[in-house]
Amino acid sequence: MTQQLTPPISSSQIRDRRQFLRVLFRSPGAKLGALILLVLILVAIFAPLIAPFDPAQMGVGKNLQPPNAQHWFGTDEFGRDLFSRVVYGSRLTLMIGIIAVGISMTAGVVIGLVAGYAGGWLETVLMRAMDVLFSFTETLIALAAVAVLGPSLKNAMIAVGISSIPFYARVTYGAVLVEKNKEYFKAAQSLGAKHFRLIFRHILPNVLSPIIVVATVGVSVAVLSASALSFLGLGAQPPSPEWGAILAAGRDYFKRAPWVTTFPGLAIAITVLGFNLLGDGLREAFDPQQRHS
Repeated sequence: MTQQLTPPISSSQIRDRRQFLRVLFRSPGAKLGALILLVLILVAIFAPLIAPFDPAQMGVGKNLQPPNAQHWFGTDEFGRDLFSRVVYGSRLTLMIGIIAVGISMTAGVVIGLVAGYAGGWLETVLMRAMDVLFSFTETLIALAAVAVLGPSLKNAMIAVGISSIPFYARVTYGAVLVEKNKEYFKAAQSLGAKHFRLIFRHILPNVLSPIIVVATVGVSVAVLSASALSFLGLGAQPPSPEWGAILAAGRDYFKRAPWVTTFPGLAIAITVLGFNLLGDGLREAFDPQQRHS
């Protein structure tokens, strides 16, 4: 029985990866975005070690206590430590972004691949359905989905994922049409390559670049949409330490205790900024002109 060895990585592949990383981190914005996301991931992983209190424990301090040495972000209306709640909220934020984008990207890529590759009536049906969804805003689609599924964090993630499917489908569909007209694809067809090989060996690897960029920025959109649903009472429910839910609970105390809404609001803004900056850096890094400049 012969052992099948993995082919070694060529010097050209190593050079391309080095060029990719060089262009990616050439931009100060991409470096800042990567740093923000690295901190967010570390905070989410080590939340039990970083947070000094249980995020759901009431009465650890006085109600609506301003920031101090013991409670860095102050306390909320139930005396819960706000810093602990924001720290644990980072876990929910990453989960929301990954799951929502995973739903929308998986469904959108499949629809775009099938429509672009198959053509004919199937292309017409799928893309007209996406056009119908495009006529509604993502927020309206998410609200409708939550209204059907019911208010909860899990349903909010599903709703946000469904609302972004048309965008991923359109991006994938356009990239597939471009790749189908290139010489390498026509040559593979003329050599009798099977449909599975044409799609997964030739088309999909060459359309991943714009999808990855869109997915990176899409995480920030998912975080904002899920926070908006939680703010409206249709997403995460109390006592979940989700940032949008914390904002919603603190809006009645904004004049009296502005820190209850300030810190989770800053957390949302910084997280969205990090994903957007990294997405811009990835877009430049995937651009062949930038990589060979």
